[in-house]
Formats: sequence, structure tokens, C-alpha cells
Amino acid sequence: MKESGAAWRGYNILALAWLGDAVFELWVREQLLARGEAVKADDLHTRAVALVQAKSQAELIRRLEPLLTEEEARVYRLGRNTGGRHPRSTDVITYRHATALEALVGYWHVTGQRERMKEMMEHIAWK
Repeated sequence: MKESGAAWRGYNILALAWLGDAVFELWVREQLLARGEAVKADDLHTRAVALVQAKSQAELIRRLEPLLTEEEARVYRLGRNTGGRHPRSTDVITYRHATALEALVGYWHVTGQRERMKEMMEHIAWK
């Protein structure tokens, strides 16, 4: 699914976030397995959910924001400024920041920037 340059702009930002949500969850699951700290499925699920929930994602993007390139910052702003519904379990600001992270992960994925995503995700302080 590698695309070049500005080809990501052909995607709706919410579609990038939708894809990014799945890619991010897979990445979190792979990292949890690689760390080997939890081996029971219930424990792995609990840890994964804690990292992929909107509150955690909003915290992560705030830590990554100063490290973003100009193009990544544009994707972040577009993702953050999307309107629409949000779950009752979180406030609209938190949800928009989480959506921005997911859009950014979707952007990295469709542009084939796996190494950049890996580099940025290394800034996550695992709980």
C-alpha cells in the first residue's frame, strides 16, 4: 500500500483515522507480545485496551507533536479538527486528539513510512 508524496491527500482524513486505528492496535499488540511481560490473553487484552483508548492516544499525540514534520503536523491538524460524534466515555477534545493520532498512523501506513512510525512510536513510555 505504499504511495508517494501527497497521494495521501486523496483519502478522507476520517478514512485515514479509521485505517490508522487498526494499524495502531496491531502495532500495540505486536509490541506487547514482543515485550513478553504478559502471556495470558486476558492480560494482553487489558494492556492493549489501556493503550488504544482515546485518553491514552490523546496523551501520546501530545508527546509526539513537537517531533512532527511539517507534513505530519498538517495531517495531525486535519485529524484533530474533524467534527462529528464522539463516544460518551470521553470528551470531544480528547476524542479529536485521539482521532488525530489515528489519522497520523494511517498517513504513515498509506505512504509506506513504517520506519518513521516505528521511530515515533519508540517515544511511547510503556506503562
